[in-house]
Amino acid sequence: MELVEKIEKVKEFLQDKNVLVAFSGGADSTLVAKIVKDVGNDSTAVTVDNGVLPPDCVSNAEKIAEKIGIKHIVALEDFLEDESFRSNTPNRCYICKKKMYRKLEEFSKDLGFDHIADGTNISDLLEDRPGIMVNYTKNILSPLVYAGMTSEEVREALKMFDIQYSESTTCFATRISENTELTPKKINRISYAESLIKNMAGVDIVRVRDDKDIARIEVGDLKKVLNKGTLDHIDSELKAVGFKRVTLDIGGYADQKKDLVIYKPCKDEQDKIMFETELPYEINIKDTCEELQKLGDVKCSEKMGIVMLEISNRNVTIFKTGKIVARRVIDKNDAQELLIDVLPHIRRII
Repeated sequence: MELVEKIEKVKEFLQDKNVLVAFSGGADSTLVAKIVKDVGNDSTAVTVDNGVLPPDCVSNAEKIAEKIGIKHIVALEDFLEDESFRSNTPNRCYICKKKMYRKLEEFSKDLGFDHIADGTNISDLLEDRPGIMVNYTKNILSPLVYAGMTSEEVREALKMFDIQYSESTTCFATRISENTELTPKKINRISYAESLIKNMAGVDIVRVRDDKDIARIEVGDLKKVLNKGTLDHIDSELKAVGFKRVTLDIGGYADQKKDLVIYKPCKDEQDKIMFETELPYEINIKDTCEELQKLGDVKCSEKMGIVMLEISNRNVTIFKTGKIVARRVIDKNDAQELLIDVLPHIRRII
């Protein structure tokens, strides 16, 4: 399906709806807000300031919402006051999303909205994002998933519309290694470190990862920091705020979105075409089996940890480990379209 067709599909999905948009000002939520403002019956964008966002995230969201012309609300709540969030378990994203959508549900009810929508896209379903499970339990609309739009396609669409968006909206909690307590001190020093490097080196994208008091710096343009004087100053400043060591990731920062599927030749049947992908999380076989029955004929075995789906003479095999194999497909595009249909019906283990 072409990009223009996918955009039209998003428009049809949001047409005449009353929608509250979970709005960060990032590419995905900006596109949803833009389209629902154009075709929806009524809309408001809400940014939940959870106390661990980059300092310019909220202000950027306000500016972007103003340019789009959509009503905007900032909701304040300090998530660090919640011990379950502060403990920073691997499911922190799930806990965060539950708290965020609870807040949005309050606004939705008070303002009389029928729906809450977010900017989740198809590429997100390939990543380790347990918070997406909250979308299913709370019936959050994900129009970009519905239209099968990838992260790259979202950015292309915004370019077509000539709409600016914020490059950095991920909260600082994502910078701190799992099972390490989130504290105001750690959040503040990451905020300070990233602001320092941005201002010193003139780079737009900076991530400072905190791995048990070791700072790992990722920047979009390495050349701008590869100066001994600059590096010495960064090292001195970051150690002064509590980091024991300061390192630079020579791979730099990259938005690492992988291909939806990759080709895997069949060893036994060379004339057969097979594509696969590997999800970074385990699959709930029982729930996934129930969901996939909406698409076609399904055979499941919880004991073996496998689901087999027959759809339009094509076969998809899903393993509990996260591996997905598509067989009897025509080519890579056919395999990708098939995966786009299947991914929203997969349920992970939390």
